Amino acid sequence: MEGSGSGHWGDAFGVPLDVRPLFPEQRASFLDLLEGLTAEEWAAPALPGWSVQDVVAHVLHDHVRRLAATRDGHRVALPPGGSLPERLDAANEAFVAVARQVSPRLLIDLLVHLGPQLDTLWAGQDLHARADADVSWASAGACPRWLDLARELTELWVHEQQVRDAVRRPGGDRPHLLAPVVDTFARALPFSLRQVERPVGTRARLSITGPAGGTWDAVRKEGRWTPGPVQGLPDAEVVLDPDTFWRLAARRLGPADARDRAEVRGDGALTAAMTSLLGVVRAPDEPR
Repeated sequence: MEGSGSGHWGDAFGVPLDVRPLFPEQRASFLDLLEGLTAEEWAAPALPGWSVQDVVAHVLHDHVRRLAATRDGHRVALPPGGSLPERLDAANEAFVAVARQVSPRLLIDLLVHLGPQLDTLWAGQDLHARADADVSWASAGACPRWLDLARELTELWVHEQQVRDAVRRPGGDRPHLLAPVVDTFARALPFSLRQVERPVGTRARLSITGPAGGTWDAVRKEGRWTPGPVQGLPDAEVVLDPDTFWRLAARRLGPADARDRAEVRGDGALTAAMTSLLGVVRAPDEPR
């Protein structure tokens, strides 16, 4: 990623992405996987307390929530109390608990029915308008809609990978689908450095190897970190393979384990912050 963003968002989030053309293919990959699962695989544990079927129900919840809120203006407050991650968890658990009454066949049917409606909704969106939902791991405030939609693509892709991990069916990682996931997660780089004070001009670089990878830079300006580009050698660099990177960003792998797999160079505080990068809402007690 090079250059800067455009419009009133300035350089805060880097070059805009338009991932909308990828949703049908990504959804088809997920549905093709689900169609081939056995009853035992639907019941297999995928996440703590959630089976494969529960993860699929959560994807359905994402579809329903976005159509209801963004298209229909039907917005329901999160359950009260606790932090934002805790309230989100409570809402997700409530939907999944009810959805256990829904058969796997019906879950697939509902995703097939609602997915194209989401595609139609996204096609009519102004990518540079303010998003309906903030992306808390990339900014403490508002963000552009293109970043919110890119986050939605990462959600769908990661949930497919969670199912694949649970049933031991690798795949779904073709470079043209994985690359925008990596790129989206890498937009968290400046925000992940926000608590590290350094002189203006300090440069940090995140390098992801392979055909789905690339290089993402952050530069220290007055009071903030912004997307690059970095001219010359950076003051800190972290090199990760894409599998390690997405698992770190999605917290399928802890920061300490990611550091063990990374190549790190330069400023230790910066590389530690970079290997704590997050691409999901973080629980309050999650280690860095």
